[in-house]
Amino acid sequence: MSPEDPDEHLLLEAEKIAIAIGRMFPGLCEVVLHDLRRPEHAIRAIENNLSGRKVGDSATELGLRRIADPGYPSVIQNYPNQFPDGRPVKSTSIGIKNAEGRYVAALCLNLDVSNLSPMTLTLANLVATEVEHRGETLETLADRTARELREVIEAFAAERAATPRALGRAAKKDLVRQLHRDGYFASRSSTETIADLLGVSRSTVYNYAKQS
Repeated sequence: MSPEDPDEHLLLEAEKIAIAIGRMFPGLCEVVLHDLRRPEHAIRAIENNLSGRKVGDSATELGLRRIADPGYPSVIQNYPNQFPDGRPVKSTSIGIKNAEGRYVAALCLNLDVSNLSPMTLTLANLVATEVEHRGETLETLADRTARELREVIEAFAAERAATPRALGRAAKKDLVRQLHRDGYFASRSSTETIADLLGVSRSTVYNYAKQS
């Protein structure tokens, strides 16, 4: 083919893409460029060879369908496939048409998922939680911040149609006991924050907490 041939130019550009993608995923993704103008010797480039095929091998069934039907889908994505040795594959096939609307090439990506499946199972087991405690908060792995305290205290007061400082002594005592049970006293500054929000002394907060 002449280098000036527009179809040949498409193949040369696609070959660059095939090589680049294959080298980006060594050992994992095979990238094959098919020259559909020569179906009996269609494989023009194969990067990161995982299937055992070679340059000059024939086109696949998808390639033959595209040659026979210009209306065949140009992109078939993420379909299940298999290497000759039985390894599972996730494939994507991209048909390349020339200016006349005829398929002249196909770029195919074959992702070896045989190593990923055990990894997926391992990760699933790693992040799994016990059914017995699912949905139940056993502990909070974060500091109780002044902002959280303010939100809880203001919500408690709002339920009683009051502001935190306007709460009665009994209500303030109940609130401090609740905060103590919920672990808000873990932070050293929490007592001061609670005292400021409720308008009482720190010693009062301590006394209320002791009675919980």
